[in-house]
Amino acid sequence: MRKVPLVQGEFFHLYNRGVDKRVIFTKKQEYERFLAYMYLLNSPKEIRPTDFFRTHRADEVYQVDRGDPLIAIGAFCLMPNHFHIYATPLVKGGISKFMQRLQTAYTKYFNEKHARSGSLLSSTFKAEHAATDKHAKYLFSYIHLNPAKLIDKDWKTRGPKDWKKLKQYVEEYPYSSYKEYSSGEHYITNLSPFPHSLRNKEEINEHIDAWLTLKDTA
Repeated sequence: MRKVPLVQGEFFHLYNRGVDKRVIFTKKQEYERFLAYMYLLNSPKEIRPTDFFRTHRADEVYQVDRGDPLIAIGAFCLMPNHFHIYATPLVKGGISKFMQRLQTAYTKYFNEKHARSGSLLSSTFKAEHAATDKHAKYLFSYIHLNPAKLIDKDWKTRGPKDWKKLKQYVEEYPYSSYKEYSSGEHYITNLSPFPHSLRNKEEINEHIDAWLTLKDTA
C-alpha cells in the first residue's frame, strides 16, 4: 500500500495500542484525562497540561480558548488497550505535532499515576489513509462500533447475539464520539472539514444499524 504523507486535504485513521498489548486505561479518570488532552493539546499554543490541571478540573478543559486547532477530528474511540482517531490536518505537520503531544502527555500522566517509567504505547502511532468516501464511511462505523466487542467479541463473524443490547451499549459507551453525534454538541470533533462524514444522529444511527445487521453499507 502506498504511504500517503500526512498533508492537508487528506483523511487518516490514527491508532495505537499499549506496549505488549497492555491496558492503557484502567479507570474512568484516565479515559477522561485522555479526552481532555485530545481537546486541550489540539492547539497552536504551547500548553503545559501539568500546569493546567493543577488549577482546573478535567471537565473545565472544554471551556479553554485553544485557538485554531492543529487537526480536525471526525471520530474517536478509546478502548482499554488502544485508541482510534479519524482526522485530517488543518496546518502543516498538524497530525504529527498533535499526536506527539497527546501521546507524550498521556504517557507522563499514566506513568506518574502508576509509579512506572518507560514506554506506554507500542510505537509513535500508525496512520491509515482513507482514500475514498466508502472507506471514510466505513471508518465512522468501525470506530464507533469498536466497543461492541467488549460485550460480544465475535459479533462481526457470526452476527450479534442480541442486536438491541449491542446497539444500546455502543450508544451509551462514554469514551467515543458517538455521544457527540447523538447530542449534537461537538467539543472534540469538528465535522466541517469532512465532506463525506455522517452529519447527525440519524445518519450515524442508520449507518451503524446497517453494520450491526450485516447489511450492505456501500
